[in-house]
Amino acid sequence: MPIGVKRHALTQYARIKLTSSNLDELENLAREIKEITEKTGVKSKGPQPLPTKRLKITTRKAPTGEGTHTFDHWQLRIHRRILDIEPDDRTMKQITKLRIPEDVKIELTLTS
Repeated sequence: MPIGVKRHALTQYARIKLTSSNLDELENLAREIKEITEKTGVKSKGPQPLPTKRLKITTRKAPTGEGTHTFDHWQLRIHRRILDIEPDDRTMKQITKLRIPEDVKIELTLTS
């Protein structure tokens, strides 16, 4: 191997992307997945936080346009986390049996 080239720590891994607007449920699910990997003795990285998306909407308070110029500001925050784990049969079966809240979207991809 040439000098200065780093070898990837996990050769084949499963990438789990968690997305939610509810931060508490997202953190709880990430913690449960991390606990499963620790119990089964599988190598894992994460949960790594990704930048939070902020969807902003500004609306006018007065419906007719009359009166003072006052506005309402609304914001929806979308939180994301990534976990990389070794794809072990026992670990993957336990992860797929987890109760996933309605607010949390989970995406699982296997890469080599």
